[in-house]
Amino acid sequence: MYDTNSTTSSVPTSAAADDAIDAAIAALRDGEAVLVHDFADREGETDIIYPAGAVEPKDVVRLREDAGGLICVAVSDTVADAFGLPFLEDEIDHPSATSHDLAYDSRSSFSLPVNHRETFTGITDVDRALTITELAAAADRAADDPETYTPETFAESFRSPGHVHVLRGAPSLLADRTGHTELGLALASAAGLPPAVVVCEMLDGASGVARTPADAAAYADAHDLIYLEGETIVDRLG
Repeated sequence: MYDTNSTTSSVPTSAAADDAIDAAIAALRDGEAVLVHDFADREGETDIIYPAGAVEPKDVVRLREDAGGLICVAVSDTVADAFGLPFLEDEIDHPSATSHDLAYDSRSSFSLPVNHRETFTGITDVDRALTITELAAAADRAADDPETYTPETFAESFRSPGHVHVLRGAPSLLADRTGHTELGLALASAAGLPPAVVVCEMLDGASGVARTPADAAAYADAHDLIYLEGETIVDRLG
């Protein structure tokens, strides 16, 4: 675990980093959340990450109340192709979508926002948990047999627009991109889980910006969760 008394994030020793990665992989296998800070020179944010297949309504409550960012499900590039899900910016025929000029990356990983067809409005904790877990089940099926899972298959269970944003992972994950999308999917892969993880940014209501790494690590300590730096994930799994 990191020094939560520090005001900046620090990279642990190699042995400590390996221990943290192993603990995070074990936590995800057990259906628990982990916290991942990407990089100070990237977004500089910490996300709460869950294996999508384990998410319950109470977990959506935690993401809403304790994180406060956008609740998304990241899926692998292979799964997104099987689902027929594009990058959202490529589908928007509007001048606002012609240039994003992102300060932290070359492009956004956003695809379509969806609801499962058995939800009502799609926004409640129960509805979003259902959409998330069904996305995980579909991702598991599509990853296992992408040739037989089609966009029409996906549309039988999901509709768009909806309230759960789907993110497309880069084809080679951390070799291509080091966002929370890829960091979370790399951990899920190492854990032998379906390529679908929930990511949600941790925000600070007092300052109006992202929680500092020290505050996020302190939250992890208080709730017996694992906190990781993106650099340790890239070093081990990249």
